[in-house]
Amino acid sequence: MRARFGLKGFLLPCVLLIVWQLWGIAQPAQSAAPVPTHVFESARQLIASGDLPLAIFQSIQRVLLGFLIAAIVAISIGLLMGHFRFADRNLDPIVESFRPVAPIALLPLAILWFGTGTPAAVFIVAYAAFFPLIINTIFGVKQVDGLVIQAARTMGVGRFRILQTVIIPSALPSIFVGARLAMGIAWTSIVAAEMAVGAKSGGGGTGGIGQMMFIFYAYSVKLDGIVVCMIAVGIVALLIDLCFRILQRKVMPWAH
Repeated sequence: MRARFGLKGFLLPCVLLIVWQLWGIAQPAQSAAPVPTHVFESARQLIASGDLPLAIFQSIQRVLLGFLIAAIVAISIGLLMGHFRFADRNLDPIVESFRPVAPIALLPLAILWFGTGTPAAVFIVAYAAFFPLIINTIFGVKQVDGLVIQAARTMGVGRFRILQTVIIPSALPSIFVGARLAMGIAWTSIVAAEMAVGAKSGGGGTGGIGQMMFIFYAYSVKLDGIVVCMIAVGIVALLIDLCFRILQRKVMPWAH
């Protein structure tokens, strides 16, 4: 049964590839429109040369570092804001003031502060991932049953112990939702950040999948290479989200 559903899942992509190939064949001979056969050949060359795996690896490194920084800061502040009213009252205006500001809007500042290398890209990723994490952490903490917390206090359990054994486990499902959203936004942001950083550095060697796309667009006009990068971005995003789902099932078996 699962195998049959798996085959059905591949049916639509196969149909789309066939339609895409037929559309490409119907184009004029001088057309630069990418078709699956050319894209597959470009992918083979980029993988064989090691350029595509290296670019993906560099981007993943930046995303993981930025996400880790955002997770440490956002979850810590979110726990405080969710549990203590005075923290929520004083920090909420600041969080809500910055939350509508798109990460890409901070790129000029990031480049001025950190240059055109990895730190600027990591800063954009951390900023992008911060808000989904903190909002969902606050929501998760506020959903904890107050009677359970009161019962723990009545039994003489300290604040830190309550946080460790009651609040965090109860808020974990919401935190994981925030983490999945944050990682998706972070991966999108790294592509945009690397493209902009690549433009500022004149296509220099900062690396990453985003800058590879920029180089294909600005210097060699390789549409097949751009499509390969787009497909790679989607596949990596899917694999990252799959890893989060597996981790979520391992850490919170009771939530499934």
